[in-house]
Amino acid sequence: MDVFTHINTKNIFSSTNMSGLISDKFEDQLNLSNNSPSMSISKLFPALLQCFGIILCGYIAGRVNIITSTQAKGLGNFVSRFALPALLFKNMVLLNFSNVNWSFLYSILIAKASVFFLVCALTLLIVTPEKRFSKAGLFPIFATQSNDFALGYPIVEALYQNTYPEYLQYIYLVAPISLMMLNPLGFIFCEIQKSKDNRNLSHSKMKIVGLGLLHVLQNPIVFMVFIGIASNYILKQKIPIYLENFLDSLANSFSGSALFYLGLTMVGQIKKLTRGTFVALILLITAKLLLMPLLCREMVELLDKSQTLVNHTSLSNYAFLYGVFPTAPGVAIFATQFNMEVEVITSGMVVSTFVSAPIMYVSAWLLTIPSMDADRLAAAIQNVSFDISIVSLVSLIWSLGVILLSKKYKQLPHMLTTNLLIAQCVACIGMVMWNFTIENKSIFVQILVFVVLYCSLYSSFLWTGLLALSLLLLKRRETLKIPVGIITIAGWGIPVVIVGILLIAGKHTGEIDSAFFYGKHQVITTAVIVTISILFSGVSLMCMNRSGIAGMNYEVLNQQFQHQVEEPEREVNQHYKPSPTVSHSETDSPLERDFYTCQKQNGELCCSEGESASTTGVSENCSFSVETANQCLSPCSSQRCVLAQEEQLLQTGDQQLARHVLLCLLLIVGLFANLSSCLWWLFNQEPGRLYVELQFFCAVFNFGQGFISFGMFGLDKHLIILPFKRRLGFLWGTRTVEQRESSVPEEIRMTCQQFVNYHRDMCVRSIVQDRRCGTKTVTGVFFGCDLVNWLLEVGLALDRGEAVVYGERLVKGGIIQHITNDFEFRDERLYYHFTATTTAIRDSRENEDAHGS
Repeated sequence: MDVFTHINTKNIFSSTNMSGLISDKFEDQLNLSNNSPSMSISKLFPALLQCFGIILCGYIAGRVNIITSTQAKGLGNFVSRFALPALLFKNMVLLNFSNVNWSFLYSILIAKASVFFLVCALTLLIVTPEKRFSKAGLFPIFATQSNDFALGYPIVEALYQNTYPEYLQYIYLVAPISLMMLNPLGFIFCEIQKSKDNRNLSHSKMKIVGLGLLHVLQNPIVFMVFIGIASNYILKQKIPIYLENFLDSLANSFSGSALFYLGLTMVGQIKKLTRGTFVALILLITAKLLLMPLLCREMVELLDKSQTLVNHTSLSNYAFLYGVFPTAPGVAIFATQFNMEVEVITSGMVVSTFVSAPIMYVSAWLLTIPSMDADRLAAAIQNVSFDISIVSLVSLIWSLGVILLSKKYKQLPHMLTTNLLIAQCVACIGMVMWNFTIENKSIFVQILVFVVLYCSLYSSFLWTGLLALSLLLLKRRETLKIPVGIITIAGWGIPVVIVGILLIAGKHTGEIDSAFFYGKHQVITTAVIVTISILFSGVSLMCMNRSGIAGMNYEVLNQQFQHQVEEPEREVNQHYKPSPTVSHSETDSPLERDFYTCQKQNGELCCSEGESASTTGVSENCSFSVETANQCLSPCSSQRCVLAQEEQLLQTGDQQLARHVLLCLLLIVGLFANLSSCLWWLFNQEPGRLYVELQFFCAVFNFGQGFISFGMFGLDKHLIILPFKRRLGFLWGTRTVEQRESSVPEEIRMTCQQFVNYHRDMCVRSIVQDRRCGTKTVTGVFFGCDLVNWLLEVGLALDRGEAVVYGERLVKGGIIQHITNDFEFRDERLYYHFTATTTAIRDSRENEDAHGS
């Protein structure tokens, strides 16, 4: 929240009164560089949209399985082995070393080394001895290696291209610091861990060091830096004409392909995040996005010997911005190569990338403050709040639509989450209204908009604590009943009562600044609300963590439904045996089985309900072949099918507790920032630069909570991702079921024929199980995710994406089918069964017979 002291001064911006925040000394500091060129802040937001828009496209492509993880490796190899080395070589040849400020590079090196050794030392002291060295090797690399080229360079180019273009070349000099000087130490620790895990490998100390250095030399980026520096002196900073176009083509392809590949690598990484790795992830992101930029800036402030104050300040600001760049995807590649700490590194890469977006946006605004006076500072915060509110409002409306359309708002905890989203949405609307209210001199209109704004803002603060409390009660609902009504009344009623008391007891100061509209009483009220929410959230999440609730695999089905759906009793191998009759072994099961008697009437299949067949009452002449079993599965298309009901509950009944816990943790960070801002103002009214930075962060958090909510709930898999994939398939010419049956592509036909001839029987024995699908029917089914696991196990697919493609071919070829035929093949807990007649095989045999005749 924007909390500023009320002190009347002259020439203050009419929209907000912020003069009390800035002392005379601070104003003098601001005016020192008032005439200096500033960054092109207007280009920052388009640059961020460009970068993260491409990342989002890559994520969607991987999420809907347009590009599998195996296929993405080809793009990754192109980016890392062709495009990036060409980009490095080109710029290293053109680099003018005489204009380089070497003190800046020394400062960045010292800052990175300090973070590296600090993380390494703390890891060695805290972590258990079993995995101590692997963590001590990879965690420091995570905290120091930045995504300089794919994500950092476009941001720097947007900000400094017109003001300090020489800063762009520093990216190519700073990046090798981690690769050549710090990473070898991490690799050595990983090699030590590998030798400890494998007792058969007895590496000497020199060999371990040599292997660590070998990992560095094998990196094409490092190799190309040396060649580029040598070529710089040989070619005298000029690329030959016959190489220029070739290098330009490869270098220009880097930016888009690298960002797209970054999005592809993010798919499915958050699922690897567990309760045990969450603390380590939070500490690593703190070291990377908070400690690193502060150290980079302080080192430049200390060591830089620039002649002018303007250059010195701009370099220190640039160092701060450089430190905010997120972790590079290459760190995840290192973790995968060593097969160590993959869960923490990969999920941390995703979280740090998206968390860095608002931090970079706020940081870039803060870096322009030294060239601003008090008026422009006030306008900057107001503009940031307004811009963030508009974009966040769109995200919140989308997220609310997803929750409402998926009908999750009818169940807990989404019922309470809906209230949180509504409060955030109204707060954004209130800020948009306040932006226009500042031009209205009517005190009644200002008070009315203030009530809307702060009732909703206080409610969003309070709902964070109430949501965390409900998560704790939800997992103890067998002993505690969740008072939904009381929680809802408290979430909306308490803020309304508090704002009402503030209106009655307080006195507005005439300030147009909404955060100080009622002066000191308002600041104290905000501090109390935030403190209560932090206490509720912290205590609830701590209780969940201590009881192990947060790390459990929650059951989606409720107890009543679990009693209705029987667990698999045994595999249905007999259904697929060549014998046309039911063997005696099938009648030995203690499970009472009832079948439908299937017969032909007027050329159509008719299933009539038969008598109950006990374990001793199934006659040997009761035909139960594969084809008959498939025909008798027809009742699964009705709404009475228990398996179909179970599927529906699995999709709509997911409580998404892990997402809600993560949502609460992220919101708590913003609550702490607001509390710090209030306490700072109450006990120390000297502004200070950190206080101004804190106001920017609070403004972005308070009216940008919608981004966090959108990330948690905006991309529902069943409502958004998969329907979007089906729509793309339709636009790209996917045919209907009837068309596919009449004309199966040769590739699909060959895959189906190979599967039927060599793999189907083994697959049936491995994954098919008996499940009761009706009142008196039992059928052999399997989960889609089980088939994916089996395909990976036997080597028919290299990754889950390829396994899904393989399963889709089996569906299109008629080998397998969803029990209600409502879904294509998915890597989920959806029920499928093997069909009796396969179109692909039948067409293949007909073609063979035709050729034979």
